Amino acid sequence: MSQTVAERKVTVAKKAPKVKQRRQSSLMWMYIPALCFVSLFIIYPFFNGIKITFTDWNGFSQGYNWVGLEQYKRMFSDPTTWLVVKNTLLYGIGSTIFQTGIGLLYALLLNQSIKLKAFTRTIVYLPVIISPLIMGYIWYFFFAYQGGALNDLLMFLGFEPINALGNASFNPWIIVLVNTYQFVGIAMIIYLAGLQSISKDYYEAAVIDGASAFAQFKKITLPLLAPAITINVVLNVIGGLKLFDVIISLTGGGPGNASQSMSTFMYSLYFRRQDAGYAATQGILMATIILIISLVALIYFKRKEVEA
Repeated sequence: MSQTVAERKVTVAKKAPKVKQRRQSSLMWMYIPALCFVSLFIIYPFFNGIKITFTDWNGFSQGYNWVGLEQYKRMFSDPTTWLVVKNTLLYGIGSTIFQTGIGLLYALLLNQSIKLKAFTRTIVYLPVIISPLIMGYIWYFFFAYQGGALNDLLMFLGFEPINALGNASFNPWIIVLVNTYQFVGIAMIIYLAGLQSISKDYYEAAVIDGASAFAQFKKITLPLLAPAITINVVLNVIGGLKLFDVIISLTGGGPGNASQSMSTFMYSLYFRRQDAGYAATQGILMATIILIISLVALIYFKRKEVEA
């Protein structure tokens, strides 16, 4: 009987690699629909966009001419390119700083035992569910020069009205403010999840050792929140760098090109100027900037997680 059992074990051991290989083969087939979707809607359009950058295509005609690197030379010599890159970096980095900072403050507050905690959390998160396009229009009617709520309030108090959206040096910061207001709730929720996963034993031990509240935050909370910080920074950077909807509805990219991001500038080039080749070139630049900044942020904060 024992010999029979031993033989069965040997047989099972021989079959195990083949069974495992069949299972892996079956799983590989399940990747095919996802790969087809990604190839059709991401990989193919991306490489087709690269091809368009070497042409003078207007976006509508059946034919186009190959122009080599002319579109790239035009892009790097165009002063508008550097203006929209500066604005895009402001929207991406500025929104990230404000959203992660304010979101952390909200999370620390709502992690305490306070009254109306659930109500406050809902109010902070509520703007997230509104379309960015609609959010832009809501704030437009607040900042508008004619009939805007802000100027109505200023005139009621005896002050002169201000043209906030028409101020080229000020309105990009309004866009950062609006974007921060809308999406700070996401950062707050991610931080809350991270805070609630930290064991209270760490804080109890720190209190026994006589650590101050600031020391507990610096030595316990921040290091253990590193994964949440990584997620927030990467998401906010990507979201800010590709900002589009709120700019279209709030300022339209104006005055002139003062508040254009790279996304809105591409939109203008393609649909208003019918300059698809140049728009595609701007798109490649934007994708490169987003990729580099996102990877740098991800690697940097991932290293902080390891150190923590």
